[in-house]
Amino acid sequence: MALWCIKGGRQGEQEQRFLDHNVVGTGWNQIEDLTQFPTREALEGHYKSVYPDAEKGRTSNHVGQIWAFGNRIEVGDLVAVPLKTQAAIAIGKIVSDYQYRTDLGSDLLHTRQVEWVKTDIPRTNIDQDLLYSFGAFMTVCQVKRNNAENRIRALLEGKPAPLSVVEEGEEEPETPNVEQVGRDQILEHISRKFRGHELARLVEALLQAQGMFTRRSDPGPDGGVDILAASGPMGFESPKRGVQVKSSDSPAAVNVCRSLVGTMESFRADQGLLVCWGGFRRSVWQEAGQAFFRVRLWDQGDLLNAVLKNYDKLPESLQAELPLKRVWALALEDEGE
Repeated sequence: MALWCIKGGRQGEQEQRFLDHNVVGTGWNQIEDLTQFPTREALEGHYKSVYPDAEKGRTSNHVGQIWAFGNRIEVGDLVAVPLKTQAAIAIGKIVSDYQYRTDLGSDLLHTRQVEWVKTDIPRTNIDQDLLYSFGAFMTVCQVKRNNAENRIRALLEGKPAPLSVVEEGEEEPETPNVEQVGRDQILEHISRKFRGHELARLVEALLQAQGMFTRRSDPGPDGGVDILAASGPMGFESPKRGVQVKSSDSPAAVNVCRSLVGTMESFRADQGLLVCWGGFRRSVWQEAGQAFFRVRLWDQGDLLNAVLKNYDKLPESLQAELPLKRVWALALEDEGE
């Protein structure tokens, strides 16, 4: 058995279809049904006819990924999908051979059926070396280093992780996404430094940086909200927000969202913001979508986006607790089409 990493589009545009239809897929949608090509050489010949201007190295890289998706992945293998629309990793088990489908959209033709095991594992629950491998600039890649497959299986089963011993001759991962590596390091720092009620303190500072007047509850029972925030110099103007902050590493269930909506009525809040460090179950995202004009959800990634956007407006004391520096790096692209 093996562990594979498969991306759901450069901007995560295929991720929801992955989850809704229990599939994973890949790009290169100009390539025909892969079952037509009995050998890698035949596939490479077809690739060159479709992409005649592709450089030799790019051709070899892409053909290798396409061939792996169609032929090397086996039923029973694990697949990890690093989500771009959430700060989470989805893990599933491959349950079918390669399938060429036309019912999922013109950008999702090459597929494998998947039985999802967990679709909402927070990135901070995954060891950094595995995140490093998942962040490689490849649409399809096998993750082998540091006993990766057995460690992910242990994580799914709630067992202690086996030792991550690097085997002799084991290949290093492909070039990583430097931006994502940096984001993961910041998330890990926030996870350590802003636990419990301290996370509410960070969220309050972000709301103040956005120009809102706030009141934060003391640690302990909070009456259903951790923060009240509103516009205007004294907080009497709309929008008026009720904010609930959950610092648990576990994804929040739908009852947490429903509780916030009920509490908003009690405080006569126009809007609700639910911040959950551990992310959200799929049912929460679905229910929040129905309350789009009243409720917003922040997971780790959304919180980090707010930090980066408002960092210069945060108090110096908070910046000292969360020291960040802007770094320029070459903007590489994913290897997928």
